[in-house]
Formats: sequence, C-alpha cells, structure tokens
Amino acid sequence: MTQPPPPPHQPPPEGGFGPPRDQPPAQPPTPPAGSPPSLDKKPEPQAPAPHASPPPAPAGPPVPPAGPPQPGYGYPQTPPQPQPGYGYPGPPSPYGPPQPGSYGGQPPTVPGHGYPQQAATMPMQSPSAPTGGNRKARNTQLAIIVSAVVAIGLIIGGGVWYSGRDGGGKDTTATGDTGGGTNAKGGADASGGSAGGKEKAPSDPSAKVLFQVPSPAVSKEDSTIVVTGSWLTDKVYAKSGVAEVVGYDPVKGGKLWTLPLAGPVCAASPHTSDDGKAVVVHQPAMPTKAKRSHGCSQVAVIDLDTGKEVWNKSAKAGDRPINFSNVTVSGGTVAAGSTSGGVAWDLAKGTVLWSPKPTDSCYDAGYGGGAKLVAVRKCGSYSARQLHIQTLDATSGKVVSEYKMSKGIEYAGIVSTDPLVVAADVGDSAGDGSGISDFFSIDNKTGELRTRISAPGAEFAARCDTITKIEHCTGLAVGEDRLYIPTEEHEGDGKGYSRTNEVVAFDLASGKQTGQRADAGEGYTIIPLRMDGANVIAYKRPPYDKGGQVVSIDGASFEQTTLLENPATESVRDAETRMSPDYAEFLYSDGRLYMSQVFASSRSGGSGREYLAIAFGTGG
Repeated sequence: MTQPPPPPHQPPPEGGFGPPRDQPPAQPPTPPAGSPPSLDKKPEPQAPAPHASPPPAPAGPPVPPAGPPQPGYGYPQTPPQPQPGYGYPGPPSPYGPPQPGSYGGQPPTVPGHGYPQQAATMPMQSPSAPTGGNRKARNTQLAIIVSAVVAIGLIIGGGVWYSGRDGGGKDTTATGDTGGGTNAKGGADASGGSAGGKEKAPSDPSAKVLFQVPSPAVSKEDSTIVVTGSWLTDKVYAKSGVAEVVGYDPVKGGKLWTLPLAGPVCAASPHTSDDGKAVVVHQPAMPTKAKRSHGCSQVAVIDLDTGKEVWNKSAKAGDRPINFSNVTVSGGTVAAGSTSGGVAWDLAKGTVLWSPKPTDSCYDAGYGGGAKLVAVRKCGSYSARQLHIQTLDATSGKVVSEYKMSKGIEYAGIVSTDPLVVAADVGDSAGDGSGISDFFSIDNKTGELRTRISAPGAEFAARCDTITKIEHCTGLAVGEDRLYIPTEEHEGDGKGYSRTNEVVAFDLASGKQTGQRADAGEGYTIIPLRMDGANVIAYKRPPYDKGGQVVSIDGASFEQTTLLENPATESVRDAETRMSPDYAEFLYSDGRLYMSQVFASSRSGGSGREYLAIAFGTGG
C-alpha cells in the first residue's frame, strides 16, 4: 500500500533507515561541551550543500483532516473482554524469515553502517512554520519501512537456534549471584515505582541550554552510524558516540571520561544496575572498504561513574559468533538476545549464566529487564511461530511463569516487566507501522493473561520496535497497575489548524480506560516518558512559536505541573524539534532534560549545525 512520505522535522527511527533529515539552516560553530551555549543566536543563511534537495518553499498551514477527529479521544471505551490466549493468527510477514548472516545490524544489500537513504533528501519545513498534520500519517511510512529494513537487516546472526533452556522451560544452566535491579536515574523506566513522586516543580520552570554536543564526524563511506545509548546517574550524563561512550558533567557538559570501543555501537541497555553500570553491544572492529560490518558480537559492561570497562565478552552458537540485536540488565544479570539464541552473564564477574544449547528447537529472541527479567522466546517454524513470554529467575534462567501467545503472532515487545505488559501487532492490524495493535497484561507469578487491551493505530500513538529490539517501546509508561498512552494527534479547539492530543490511562486488571485524561494543550503534543512513583513524567512537543515542556501528571487527579519549559527562540526551537521523542532518546531528572540522537550522519557530522545531544535545565 502506498504510504505518504515522511514529513519535515522527522528524524529516522531508531533501528530504522537513513541518516537524519536535511541539514537545518547553518548556525554558528558549536563550542566544546561545557562552554557557553550558542543555540540562542540566530542562524545565518547558507547555500544548499551539493547533491542536497533544493530549499523548500515556505510551508503553509497543514491541511486539516477531511472530517471530524476520531470519536472517543481520551474517553472511556469498552474494550474486548479478557480471553486467555487471545490473539488471532496473522498472515506471514511480507519480509520473509530471518536470513543467515552477520550484518552487524545492517541490511545485507546496503553498504556502510546505515540504512537505505530514503529520508536524506526530504525538504525541511521552515522552522517558523506551524507543524501540524496527523501523527499517524506522519509516522506511517517511516515505521513501515523501518519494519521492512529491520526484518531483513537487523535480525542478525543465523544458523541453528539454541537456548539455555529446553522447550518446556526446564533449567539447563549454571547458577550465579542474584540481586535487585533498577534503571538509571531519570531513565525511561516503564516498571512503575512507589507512591508519590520525587520530581518537584522549581520556583521558575523556565529553562536554558546547559550544553550541546556536536554531531560527530562521519565519513562519506560510512554514511550513517548507530550512536544509540544514553544514561544518567547522579554524577554523569553518558552518551554513545562513534565507537565510543563519553561521560559528561550533567550540568556543565564538560567531558569527564571517554571509553573507546573497538567498533560502532549496535545496541544499548535501557536500564542500568543499582551501582551505575550500563551495557552496550558493539562491533569487534571498525568497518573498512573491504568489510563494511564485522557483526555485533561484543557485549561490554561500563561503569558509568568512572568510565571504566568492567568486562567485554562474546559468545558462539556452534562455531559461529552470535550477533546480538538487543541487551538488557536485571539485578545482577546481563542478558542479550538474537536469532541464534540468548546469552546471560553475571554483571560483576562476566561469567556465563546460560547460553545456546544445540538440543533446543526454541530460542530467546530478546529480553526485557529492570525490576524482573522477561524473555520473548520463539518456538516453531516461521510459518507457525509461537511466542512464549517467560518471566525468568535472573540468576539461573529458570522459568518462573510462562504465557503462550496465539500462533501467528511473529513479534512482541516488552513494555514493562513488573507489572508485565507486552505489545504486539496482532494480524498486522495496527495499520500504521507502530508495532502495536494490542497490549497484553500478564500475571508474572502464574503466567495467566489478565486482560487484553485493544489500541488501534488510528487512535493511539505509542510505538514499539518488536522485531529485534524487544524492549524498545516509546511514548508510553506503566505504573500503579496502569498503562499510560497518548492518543493520536487531532484537530484542536482553537482557531487555525492547530493539532493536539491527550494521555489516557488503562487499568491493567480490567483492560478498561479509567476515564482520566491529560490534555496536551493547544498546539502541543504530549508523550509519556516514564513513571515518577505514582506520577507520569511527560514531554510536550511544542507548537511553532513556543518551547517544549516537561510536565508531571498526578496519578490520582491527572493534574499537570510544569517542571521545565525550554526557550522559544527560533534556533533553540529548531534544534529541539529535530529530536522527536518517537525516535530520539529523552532523559529527565532533577530539573534537567537531555535529548540525544541515535544516528550520526556524514551529512552533518562535525558541522555544529546538528547536535548529538542537547541538555536543558532550570535555575530553581
């Protein structure tokens, strides 16, 4: 089906394709991180770069939808009744089964580290023009192409499927230490928290640019390189770069440490341990003209406070290195999944807790971490796949509980591990490439389905990369036994063509909406980032003439408190809106917001016109 082209101001999705959009208007050279910010200076005009798209004509107001907005936005609705094993078999994926090979996260037919360069020549909308249009329409082409590319290229590895447990979940592995896990302070934690919230409103929510990190230099041969991964502790803001991870002072932006890696980053853990350790998967060497990728075989644990590498490991399935597509942390365990099976290590020592076994016909495609460790385990042939959602003992890999999804559901994403919530596109019915048509609320202890929540793509705006990343769901939060998701954008109540949306809540026991609704406000789009105790921390993407906001939504009253509001100057606003929360990484804590890209491109690297990361902070 022909889809509309992606809109201006829309960066490529993580795990997707193409470099960032065309370059923004030139800005003054960016000073080193930690020096006075320059984003508030008005950019100078610049001639188009060679081979770039011609400058776009001034953008007019977006065309309103041909008809009223979808009924029921943000209001209670009656979902389907809970049914054990719900989910209908869908048609086989049009992209075909995973193919053997070790492309290191790259499609087999595309040179370099990137993805097809379809978004590279899209004209950019004038930063002073209103940004509107339906969110679903804006994301459809990107997300569908993402799914195609990822299915072909990001399902890395191949060969025989193994696992550290047999098909029935019997433990066949060694044991190790146990421990409780949590993600980094300010991280996108979807596992909830204690009642109340730690984030307090400052006396003045007006924020300033604390620092910005320029996009790294990338060669034309490399085109686009993955730089996914950002974490925040009390001492450091850490961000992946080109074959490195760098720690910055969280307020001033000065470099505290740099950890070189042997090759580019492929995947990063969304969680950290209690003692501030994060994990990345990276290539074992830098690409060359002769070999554009070396696979994603190396798993490295990093102490974020010191910048030291704790250990670096790889694993094999038979005689072939395993190329991992995702990695997570839960308690004292690091777990990485792939099409060759899953491997787990002791976080502190690096000893193997479980690894692929040649006697198993199922394999762990990936894991969700944080409060608990949950595996998405694939069994059966490609045409008759069945997913087993297994809560594991994080030390031994022993199955604590298991829920078997209906056959024909090929992919699932872990939204939260405690309470356990899984997302899937049942029968490819979402229609918008979001990877979500339904949420499944599962009992961790018994493995029984509590309820199934229908979330049609035409009404709701969260998205998951369910193909390889497993634990990469954005635009939602889970806590206090509720699921918080945004509605799709729709026409606002004011004059003109403004767009807006809401955040609504679903009860994870009944599957019904609670009736609560948090409005974004005229011209804003609101997106949940994480839980803060019983409250929801959300980002409000701004209209064309304002800065973005971070708000706290009270879990009981749904009243909003503004925690931070970014500058509304054109240059700052332009830089901010280049980082969409759908695809970029957002971390908020203690009055500071960190936004970062997941790709570095040769079109912008080192120019100072685009940023790898930007930090905003309030003064009170």
